[in-house]
Amino acid sequence: MTEVTIIGKPDLHGKRLSFALAEDRVAHYPEFREFFVRTFELDRKGLADPGFVQAPSGLAYALVFIGRSGEPFPSGVEIHTIVEALEPLDGATLDRDLWAILRWMIEGVGAPWTVEDFDRTGRLYRVPAAPPV
Repeated sequence: MTEVTIIGKPDLHGKRLSFALAEDRVAHYPEFREFFVRTFELDRKGLADPGFVQAPSGLAYALVFIGRSGEPFPSGVEIHTIVEALEPLDGATLDRDLWAILRWMIEGVGAPWTVEDFDRTGRLYRVPAAPPV
């Protein structure tokens, strides 16, 4: 099990959203779109609010869902780190957190997607955040 948890909307006073990652074709594989709809109740909430998660570092992330006319919702997702307004973000921490978030998504989607295959692919491409064997 990954160490990512869904959280409520954090206090954003004195904070900023720092862009981290985007996937603009979530519905390319419908099971990923369905995962987001199910996990964040998007059929009920729509574009009203982002989804929020806490990653292993303790940082919170906003998942901003994107809608496009004529496409199933969500059609895309942006991941933003929530950080102190003027504080820099450590790149290695961001990479590890994003890896954990992607593992959490794949675990939530399920077969035929597996975190083992994801990790193996990361090691093949020598992604620093990929866990060692």
